[in-house]
Amino acid sequence: MLPMTQDDGELDSLVRKRIRALRVAQGWSLDELANRAKLSPSTLSRIENGRRRLALDSLVTLARALDTTLDQLVETASDDVVVSPMIDAAHGLMRWPVKGDPGITVVRQRMTEPPPDNPARMRAHPGREWLVVLSGTAILLLGHRRIRVETNQAAEFPTMLPHAIGAEGGPCEILGIFDRDARRGHQRADRDTDTDRSRT
Repeated sequence: MLPMTQDDGELDSLVRKRIRALRVAQGWSLDELANRAKLSPSTLSRIENGRRRLALDSLVTLARALDTTLDQLVETASDDVVVSPMIDAAHGLMRWPVKGDPGITVVRQRMTEPPPDNPARMRAHPGREWLVVLSGTAILLLGHRRIRVETNQAAEFPTMLPHAIGAEGGPCEILGIFDRDARRGHQRADRDTDTDRSRT
Protein backbone atom coordinates (compact mmCIF):
# COMPACT_ATOMS: atom_id res chain seq x y z
CA MET A 1 0.00 0.00 0.00
CA LEU A 2 1.02 3.62 -0.51
CA PRO A 3 2.46 4.75 2.85
CA MET A 4 -0.24 7.23 3.85
CA THR A 5 -1.38 8.29 7.31
CA GLN A 6 -4.56 10.08 8.35
CA ASP A 7 -2.70 13.36 7.76
CA ASP A 8 -2.19 12.39 4.11
CA GLY A 9 -5.87 12.49 3.25
CA GLU A 10 -5.37 15.53 1.03
CA LEU A 11 -2.63 13.79 -0.95
CA ASP A 12 -4.79 10.68 -1.29
CA SER A 13 -7.63 12.80 -2.69
CA LEU A 14 -5.24 14.72 -4.96
CA VAL A 15 -3.82 11.52 -6.47
CA ARG A 16 -7.33 10.19 -7.21
CA LYS A 17 -8.38 13.48 -8.82
CA ARG A 18 -5.15 13.54 -10.82
CA ILE A 19 -5.75 10.03 -12.18
CA ARG A 20 -9.25 10.98 -13.30
CA ALA A 21 -8.13 14.34 -14.76
CA LEU A 22 -5.33 12.70 -16.76
CA ARG A 23 -7.74 10.05 -18.05
CA VAL A 24 -10.30 12.65 -19.10
CA ALA A 25 -7.57 14.79 -20.73
CA GLN A 26 -6.66 11.80 -22.90
CA GLY A 27 -10.32 11.35 -23.83
CA TRP A 28 -10.34 7.83 -22.39
CA SER A 29 -13.26 6.02 -20.80
CA LEU A 30 -12.88 4.01 -17.60
CA ASP A 31 -12.82 0.87 -19.73
CA GLU A 32 -10.04 2.17 -21.97
CA LEU A 33 -7.70 3.23 -19.16
CA ALA A 34 -8.49 0.06 -17.22
CA ASN A 35 -7.53 -1.99 -20.25
CA ARG A 36 -4.27 -0.07 -20.71
CA ALA A 37 -3.40 -0.46 -17.02
CA LYS A 38 -4.53 -4.12 -16.93
CA LEU A 39 -7.09 -3.39 -14.22
CA SER A 40 -10.80 -4.10 -14.18
CA PRO A 41 -13.06 -1.08 -14.88
CA SER A 42 -14.73 -1.55 -11.49
CA THR A 43 -11.34 -1.47 -9.73
CA LEU A 44 -10.37 1.74 -11.57
CA SER A 45 -13.75 3.29 -10.76
CA ARG A 46 -13.29 2.51 -7.04
CA ILE A 47 -9.75 3.97 -7.14
CA GLU A 48 -11.01 7.22 -8.69
CA ASN A 49 -13.98 7.44 -6.31
CA GLY A 50 -12.05 6.70 -3.11
CA ARG A 51 -13.69 3.36 -2.40
CA ARG A 52 -10.46 1.38 -2.79
CA ARG A 53 -7.10 1.84 -1.07
CA LEU A 54 -4.31 3.16 -3.26
CA ALA A 55 -1.94 0.23 -3.80
CA LEU A 56 1.58 0.99 -4.95
CA ASP A 57 1.54 -1.61 -7.72
CA SER A 58 -1.71 -0.17 -9.13
CA LEU A 59 -0.28 3.35 -9.07
CA VAL A 60 2.85 2.24 -10.93
CA THR A 61 0.80 0.64 -13.73
CA LEU A 62 -1.60 3.61 -13.85
CA ALA A 63 1.29 6.07 -14.09
CA ARG A 64 2.75 4.09 -16.98
CA ALA A 65 -0.62 3.86 -18.74
CA LEU A 66 -1.14 7.62 -18.32
CA ASP A 67 2.33 8.36 -19.75
CA THR A 68 3.62 9.89 -16.53
CA THR A 69 5.80 8.78 -13.61
CA LEU A 70 4.91 7.62 -10.12
CA ASP A 71 6.71 10.66 -8.68
CA GLN A 72 4.60 13.03 -10.79
CA LEU A 73 1.43 11.15 -9.93
CA VAL A 74 1.94 11.47 -6.17
CA GLU A 75 3.76 14.82 -5.97
CA THR A 76 2.21 17.35 -3.65
CA ALA A 77 1.12 20.82 -4.71
CA SER A 78 3.91 23.35 -4.27
CA ASP A 79 3.28 26.12 -1.74
CA ASP A 80 5.40 28.62 -3.68
CA VAL A 81 3.08 29.15 -6.63
CA VAL A 82 4.12 32.79 -6.99
CA VAL A 83 7.80 33.42 -7.75
CA SER A 84 9.20 36.91 -7.21
CA PRO A 85 11.79 38.20 -9.66
CA MET A 86 15.41 38.87 -8.80
CA ILE A 87 16.28 42.43 -9.79
CA ASP A 88 19.51 43.05 -11.68
CA ALA A 89 19.54 46.85 -11.66
CA ALA A 90 23.02 47.04 -13.22
CA HIS A 91 21.74 45.48 -16.45
CA GLY A 92 18.09 46.63 -16.23
CA LEU A 93 16.84 43.03 -15.92
CA MET A 94 14.35 41.04 -13.89
CA ARG A 95 15.02 37.28 -13.67
CA TRP A 96 12.65 34.47 -12.74
CA PRO A 97 13.88 30.90 -12.20
CA VAL A 98 11.44 28.42 -13.77
CA LYS A 99 11.19 25.55 -11.29
CA GLY A 100 9.45 23.06 -13.53
CA ASP A 101 12.53 22.62 -15.69
CA PRO A 102 15.86 22.88 -13.84
CA GLY A 103 18.22 25.37 -15.42
CA ILE A 104 15.60 27.36 -17.34
CA THR A 105 15.61 31.10 -16.61
CA VAL A 106 13.19 33.80 -17.74
CA VAL A 107 14.47 37.36 -18.09
CA ARG A 108 12.28 40.42 -18.70
CA GLN A 109 14.08 43.33 -20.30
CA ARG A 110 13.22 46.76 -21.67
CA MET A 111 15.40 47.59 -24.66
CA THR A 112 15.85 51.06 -26.15
CA GLU A 113 18.94 50.69 -28.36
CA PRO A 114 19.13 49.00 -31.77
CA PRO A 115 21.26 45.87 -32.05
CA PRO A 116 25.00 46.49 -32.48
CA ASP A 117 26.32 47.18 -35.98
CA ASN A 118 29.65 45.55 -35.15
CA PRO A 119 29.52 41.76 -35.77
CA ALA A 120 32.25 41.37 -33.13
CA ARG A 121 29.66 42.27 -30.48
CA MET A 122 27.38 39.39 -31.42
CA ARG A 123 27.41 36.51 -28.93
CA ALA A 124 27.75 32.79 -29.61
CA HIS A 125 27.73 30.09 -26.94
CA PRO A 126 26.18 26.68 -26.28
CA GLY A 127 22.48 26.48 -25.50
CA ARG A 128 19.06 27.45 -26.77
CA GLU A 129 17.06 30.65 -26.33
CA TRP A 130 13.46 31.75 -26.77
CA LEU A 131 12.44 35.37 -27.27
CA VAL A 132 8.91 36.74 -26.71
CA VAL A 133 8.15 40.39 -27.55
CA LEU A 134 5.69 41.90 -25.07
CA SER A 135 5.56 45.36 -26.65
CA GLY A 136 7.24 47.24 -29.47
CA THR A 137 9.41 45.61 -32.13
CA ALA A 138 12.66 43.75 -31.55
CA ILE A 139 15.38 43.09 -34.09
CA LEU A 140 17.12 39.73 -33.81
CA LEU A 141 20.46 39.46 -35.58
CA LEU A 142 21.06 35.76 -36.14
CA GLY A 143 24.15 34.86 -38.11
CA HIS A 144 23.80 36.86 -41.34
CA ARG A 145 20.03 37.31 -40.95
CA ARG A 146 18.17 40.34 -39.62
CA ILE A 147 14.77 39.29 -38.25
CA ARG A 148 11.94 41.58 -37.07
CA VAL A 149 10.00 40.17 -34.12
CA GLU A 150 6.87 42.19 -33.39
CA THR A 151 4.54 42.39 -30.39
CA ASN A 152 3.16 38.96 -29.40
CA GLN A 153 5.54 37.17 -31.73
CA ALA A 154 8.23 34.78 -30.52
CA ALA A 155 11.49 33.38 -31.85
CA GLU A 156 13.49 30.29 -30.93
CA PHE A 157 17.09 29.72 -31.91
CA PRO A 158 20.28 27.84 -31.00
CA THR A 159 22.71 30.23 -29.33
CA MET A 160 25.70 28.70 -31.11
CA LEU A 161 24.66 30.99 -33.98
CA PRO A 162 26.14 34.47 -33.43
CA HIS A 163 23.25 36.64 -32.23
CA ALA A 164 22.29 40.03 -30.84
CA ILE A 165 18.96 41.65 -29.97
CA GLY A 166 17.89 45.29 -29.98
CA ALA A 167 14.89 47.56 -30.40
CA GLU A 168 13.50 49.07 -33.61
CA GLY A 169 11.70 52.43 -33.77
CA GLY A 170 11.47 52.97 -30.03
CA PRO A 171 11.55 50.97 -26.81
CA CYS A 172 10.51 47.34 -26.76
CA GLU A 173 9.94 44.94 -23.90
CA ILE A 174 10.92 41.31 -24.22
CA LEU A 175 10.98 38.04 -22.32
CA GLY A 176 14.10 36.00 -22.91
CA ILE A 177 13.93 32.32 -21.93
CA PHE A 178 17.28 30.56 -21.61
CA ASP A 179 18.26 26.97 -21.01
CA ARG A 180 21.12 26.33 -18.57
CA ASP A 181 23.90 26.62 -21.17
CA ALA A 182 22.49 29.80 -22.73
CA ARG A 183 22.11 31.41 -19.31
CA ARG A 184 25.74 30.65 -18.49
CA GLY A 185 26.82 32.13 -21.81
CA HIS A 186 24.98 35.38 -21.11
CA GLN A 187 26.29 35.56 -17.54
CA ARG A 188 29.87 35.26 -18.83
CA ALA A 189 29.20 37.94 -21.46
CA ASP A 190 27.69 40.24 -18.80
CA ARG A 191 30.78 39.79 -16.60
CA ASP A 192 33.06 40.56 -19.54
CA THR A 193 31.02 43.71 -20.33
CA ASP A 194 31.26 44.87 -16.70
CA THR A 195 35.03 44.30 -16.75
CA ASP A 196 35.41 46.33 -19.96
CA ARG A 197 33.35 49.19 -18.46
CA SER A 198 35.47 49.24 -15.30
CA ARG A 199 38.60 49.71 -17.42
CA THR A 200 37.24 52.81 -19.19
